[in-house]
Amino acid sequence: MKIFNTLSAKKEEFLPPGAEVKMYNCGVTPYDQSHLGHAMNSVIFDAVRRYLIYRGYKVKYVQNITDVEDKIIDRANRLGIKPRELAEKFANEYFDDMTALNVLKPDVIPYATEEIPTMLQVIKGLVDKGHAYEAKGSVYFRIRSMPDYGKLSHNTLDSMMAGSRVEVGEDKEHPLDFTLWKAAKPGEPAWDSPWGKGRPGWHIECTAMSIKYLGDTIDIHSGGQDLIFPHHENEIAQSECYTGKKPFVKYWMHNGLFQQSGEKMSKSLGNFQTIKQVLQKHSSDGFRLFLLSAYYRSPSTYSEDAMEAAEKGAERLSQAAHSTKSGSGKKLDAAITRQKFIEYMDDDFGTSQAIAALFDLAREINRSSESGMDIGEAQQTLKELSGVLGLTLKEPLTKVGDAAPFIELLISTRKLLREAKQFQLADEVRNKLVELGVTLEDSAQGTAWKFKR
Repeated sequence: MKIFNTLSAKKEEFLPPGAEVKMYNCGVTPYDQSHLGHAMNSVIFDAVRRYLIYRGYKVKYVQNITDVEDKIIDRANRLGIKPRELAEKFANEYFDDMTALNVLKPDVIPYATEEIPTMLQVIKGLVDKGHAYEAKGSVYFRIRSMPDYGKLSHNTLDSMMAGSRVEVGEDKEHPLDFTLWKAAKPGEPAWDSPWGKGRPGWHIECTAMSIKYLGDTIDIHSGGQDLIFPHHENEIAQSECYTGKKPFVKYWMHNGLFQQSGEKMSKSLGNFQTIKQVLQKHSSDGFRLFLLSAYYRSPSTYSEDAMEAAEKGAERLSQAAHSTKSGSGKKLDAAITRQKFIEYMDDDFGTSQAIAALFDLAREINRSSESGMDIGEAQQTLKELSGVLGLTLKEPLTKVGDAAPFIELLISTRKLLREAKQFQLADEVRNKLVELGVTLEDSAQGTAWKFKR
């Protein structure tokens, strides 16, 4: 089994030290609804986690929530609520989205504000060892104390210096020194520390959480390619200087970025579609197929045409998995499909080729059922391997007419709730219909509905 390691910039044989794989994935900063870039990261590394489990490993999966950060503070202040209240609202919505996408829940979900004692311990250790210094109540990492800084992004200190400068109000020794602890500012949440009131910098939280919950060294650290520098580069510097152990991470995995009109999809650019918006029109299986049908390190661009194609693909797999035309003749052998699936996934999680193997099996199931072959075992294999990719292959709904009166009743109930300004309850009705495969389209003429499949 091989994984492309960003640190070495090549595929390496996957050799964890034991049966348990320690995996850390950088989580969200919840100041708005989650978008398709978040879905891409979560679905890709959910598939990685599921496959490792399928191959017999026990996986301990940690994913953090950054619930104190400039964007959270700024938006909460504009809304007149506490930053923690804003962060909890959108963190909960994020996990609701993940459930809808059939993403396994992390084993540990540490929130930054609940882990500040551990962060202070790490920062103090770095100061004591000379890797960090205090200046006017803030603490900075001393970049020149890390001789191999830049090894993850494959940059030298000199090349990274281009365009760098010390911002007004900062007292850094070097322009690339980064913040471990920020001195308190008016209107911002703050905690006590040996250097005065303040709050943690962004990078330190992942170091503190990964060390606390996974130990000084971990097997896989994942995230988007936009996190390679400076976030993950700084994680390495902090962690290895604090523990004295190398490597901090054995395999660094980074997914490509989700793009809209050639730009990275992000909240700050305002060019994002939310996960909820897509799942109102498409099934989770269709969405996962869309996300996993390309190499995970490549960029992905959303289009309705591509999503419709993925949706139809999900329907084909589901129909093959639930066909009732199994005969009593010769059994259809799916061993070759299983072998190919493992071969493709063992090669740096080649989900696109693995999916192609599933479609080949679905086609064979359909052909064999028409000729009276026993397809039962092959169908079980199709369901099993699809499950490794997080596909549910729910049985297609066949009696739409029977359900129509009940759907119309729920739509009428939702309309009454909206008129009574009970928007949360109205949204719950809509979400439940979406879970059942019913999409709603509101317009000036009323609400139309259809089954996703």
